[in-house]
Amino acid sequence: MSHLFMKNRTLKKSILYTLFFALILTSCKKDEVTQNEQPQQSQTAGEIAKNAADPDSIKVKPVEESAPPMMQENGFYNAFAIPKDKKMRDSLYAIFSKKYNERERYAILALNRLDSKSKWNSDTLVVPAKIDTTLMSYSPFPLQLDVLSDVKKFVVFSYPIQAYGVYSNGALVKWGPTSMGKKAAQTDRGLMFANWKKKLAISTVKSEWKLPYNFNIHNTHGIGWHQYDLPGYPASHSCLRLLMKDAIWLYNYADTWVLNPGGATTKAKGTPVMVFGDYGWGKRKPWRNLLNDPNANNISVEEMTKLIQPNVEKMIFEQTNREKVADSIKSAKASHAALQETEVSDN
Repeated sequence: MSHLFMKNRTLKKSILYTLFFALILTSCKKDEVTQNEQPQQSQTAGEIAKNAADPDSIKVKPVEESAPPMMQENGFYNAFAIPKDKKMRDSLYAIFSKKYNERERYAILALNRLDSKSKWNSDTLVVPAKIDTTLMSYSPFPLQLDVLSDVKKFVVFSYPIQAYGVYSNGALVKWGPTSMGKKAAQTDRGLMFANWKKKLAISTVKSEWKLPYNFNIHNTHGIGWHQYDLPGYPASHSCLRLLMKDAIWLYNYADTWVLNPGGATTKAKGTPVMVFGDYGWGKRKPWRNLLNDPNANNISVEEMTKLIQPNVEKMIFEQTNREKVADSIKSAKASHAALQETEVSDN
C-alpha cells in the first residue's frame, strides 16, 4: 500500500513538472528583417527617464533596450499554459516563481495586461524567451515619431492593444499595460488634456472604490488614469487603469491645467493625451497574437503620424500658452517676494 502511494505521488509530481516544461513552447520563427539604425533619444527624454523613480523606466542603454521585437535576437514569445485545477495552478505558480524573479514576473504579467492580483485570470501567459524588465524591448509603439518633435510631452492610449505610450519630443520614453473602459462604458476617444490630479480619489460610481494617483483628463465625464485592477481585458467604467508603478510615474510626469482666479475657467491646459482605436470585443486577446507573430501588436510610424498630425498644431498652441502662463506666474511670485523683502527692510 505504502509503495503504491509513493509511486502515485512520484508520478503526479513528474506529470506536473512535465506539464510545466512542455507548455513553454516556442511558437514562431523569427522573421528575416533588415535591422535599421535606431534613432537616439532626445536630451529631454533622457532626463525624464533618469529622474523617474520607477525602476522599470529606461535608465541605461536606451537605444539597445528599446529595439522592437523584430530587431531583437530574443524576439520570440512562448506560451505558458495555466491549468484550471486550483491545486495544480498553485503548484505551477511555485515553479513559475522559482524560474522567474519578482521583476521578471511583473514584466510577464504586464505583457499580458495583468497585475499580481489577477495573475491567473488567464488560461495562457505570453512569455518572452528573454525577459526585459523595462518592457521596452517589446514596445508596440514606434521608438521615434518626428511628428511629435516639437511636442515636449504626449501620452497616448491604444484601445486595440490596451497599452499606453509616453513621448517626449518625439522619443518614446515609456509604455505599459492598461485596462480601459468596458464595452458598455467605453473611454472617450480623441485628443484631451490632463486636468487636475489627486493622490487618492474616490470613484463617483461607487464610493468604496479608491483610486490611487488619479489624473483627470476629461473633467465633465470624470475620466482619468489611476491605479486599479488589471484583469487582462477592458474592464473599467471609462477610466484608464494602470499598474501602481505606472500610475505614480505618470502622476509625476504629466502637467496639470492652470485655472483662472476663482477656478471657473481654464487659463492653460495640461499635457496632451490621446485615446484611439477600438478593442476586438469577443475576439482573441491581441497580445496572444505575439505567439504567432512577434510584431503582431506593433503600430507603424505611418499609422501614428496619420493619427497625430491633425492635432499637432493644437498641442503646440496649448503648450506655448502654458509656458507663457507659467512664466507669468513665476514672474508674479518673484515680484511679490521682492516686494515683501523690501517692506521688511523698510520696517
